[in-house]
Amino acid sequence: MAAKTTMTRAEREAFLAGVHVGVLSVAGNDGEAPLQAPIWYAYEPGSEVRFTTGANSLKAGRLRAAGRASLCVQTEAPPYAYVVVEGPVTIEEIDFERDARAIAVRYLGEHGAAAYLRGTTAESARANSILVRLRPDAWHTTDYGKA
Repeated sequence: MAAKTTMTRAEREAFLAGVHVGVLSVAGNDGEAPLQAPIWYAYEPGSEVRFTTGANSLKAGRLRAAGRASLCVQTEAPPYAYVVVEGPVTIEEIDFERDARAIAVRYLGEHGAAAYLRGTTAESARANSILVRLRPDAWHTTDYGKA
């Protein structure tokens, strides 16, 4: 009998809430390949995945057109584990401190986030970014550490 490697709800939500670089996938139009892009994101168990992107980016255009996306996050070393969520997306105005700055701090810490935001022209990001919320309605998980 094969080992049970599927995560429980609590395990998958805790894993997704961890700091991972996610790979966002959005459907293409009329035979185009899906768009895939690495992203930084925020997630708290029981809530939505939140990330920012340029308002006029290819990503934003595809998200608006498709209305759905998927996000894959994984470990980079054995024992390997991953979570994939799929669901509808909503797009709204960004609150720079709550969204862009908070996500940068999550990945880089206070000092690193300050330097990153200075280097990416924070004023430009404020004016040209959007917040995307992905509400997970399907989950796919594996944790080979359970095998």
